[in-house]
Amino acid sequence: MNTETTMAKPHANSSTASHGDTAPTASSTPLLSCTALVKHFQQGDTRVEVLKGVDFSVDPGERVAIVGASGSGKTTLLQLLGGLDLPTSGSVYIAGQPINELSDAERGELRNRALGFVYQFHHLLPEFTALENVAMPLLIRRMPVKEARARAKELLERVGLGARMDHRPAQMSGGERQRAAVARALVTRPPVVLADEPTGNLDGANARQVFELMLELNRELKTALIIVTHAPELAAKMQRVLTLRDGRLFADAGV
Repeated sequence: MNTETTMAKPHANSSTASHGDTAPTASSTPLLSCTALVKHFQQGDTRVEVLKGVDFSVDPGERVAIVGASGSGKTTLLQLLGGLDLPTSGSVYIAGQPINELSDAERGELRNRALGFVYQFHHLLPEFTALENVAMPLLIRRMPVKEARARAKELLERVGLGARMDHRPAQMSGGERQRAAVARALVTRPPVVLADEPTGNLDGANARQVFELMLELNRELKTALIIVTHAPELAAKMQRVLTLRDGRLFADAGV
């Protein structure tokens, strides 16, 4: 049975499914939340309604999967939660700040401070080495170069790329590039990581390796993890599974 999610108490979700770890309690403060989120697109004379009033929240260290049919609006929702796009109506809050009320520069600064992003395609800059790619979010924060490179090196070693950090993306395998992308998302130690089909472009063995790495870092760094995925075996390892259908989120019971 599916029940539509509610935000009467933004951090309280009655249909949390546990998978090994205990989910955060209702007393936690949501790191990221949205209320009554609506998104329309105009295609000629036709208005396409993608999201029709989505309520959602994630607590510190929580793991949430968002699933749904292709074209259901999962990527659109993730972009709105990450402040990469603005809703038609409704609100998104990161660390209590309403991001749709911020300027572009303020949203960019908040994203860099509070969020990490992992995509299906690694989006590493081809002219830079793995070390330079991973250090870049820290350099954008104006962290001293020596400190930024040291932290990037530490995380690249953590994800098994210590011997590859001076290689450019074209010199790395698909699995290595995606591990570097995970390191880049986590190097700023963000409270929340948003991942859009992070293993969708990998073979089975590499997909499992990258996903297990993300879960391990989630446990170690206490980073909340929101993953859009089509893979049931990956969704089953999350604490909550939500289905986006007909523009609304539903909590799947018994996943």
